[in-house]
Amino acid sequence: MCNEAKFTGYTLDGGYAEYVIAEENYCFPLPNKYDPVSIAPMLCAGLIGWRSYKLAGNFKRLGMYGFGVAAHILTQIACHQNKEVYAFTRDGDTKGQEFAKKMGAVWAGGSSQKPPVELDAALVFASVGDLMLTALESVRKGGSIVCGGIHMTDIPAIAYKYLWGERIIRSVANLTRADALEFLDMANKVDLHISTYTYPLAKANEAIADFRSSKTKGAAVLTI
Repeated sequence: MCNEAKFTGYTLDGGYAEYVIAEENYCFPLPNKYDPVSIAPMLCAGLIGWRSYKLAGNFKRLGMYGFGVAAHILTQIACHQNKEVYAFTRDGDTKGQEFAKKMGAVWAGGSSQKPPVELDAALVFASVGDLMLTALESVRKGGSIVCGGIHMTDIPAIAYKYLWGERIIRSVANLTRADALEFLDMANKVDLHISTYTYPLAKANEAIADFRSSKTKGAAVLTI
């Protein structure tokens, strides 16, 4: 929540350095059972996703709008906890929907579709503000909708009948050290399958383009 936060690779140089000096309080023990390529997505999408997952509250049926890196990790954790995941992808993205089911989703469909059941909570990872209204219409009274992205297009006007019933809308700005320790402990307990596509550093722009066009079903990881 710091108003003057600094981020390596964004406001500070050194994101691709071979060595880096780090404050001990912000370093975490990594699970030994994963290779570095699998660990990389956990330390961004996994951690932010975990905080979003926690802030959704108590739920049995969880909707995920935008089935990318965070969603495919969290779906496996949800299955481990005997929860049901309903995945929403871009309309017509049948490969994405098949991928979601492979990860453990009990249902997958396009973002314009209604789920077959009423949801207890929803996580919105896609940066499309309109999806907030879609999620509101699908979540039960007392349920929560959590925005897991850093950026999102404007949210349209909300009809009060969808917000009414003590539904909650909230965002995730960052994570705490406790979140990181909890998530990495969970990653030790659950055998997570991290879907990755590797690119050399020189093809970073290609990796971003593939990710934006949904060519990658999982995480794009740059190797040095």
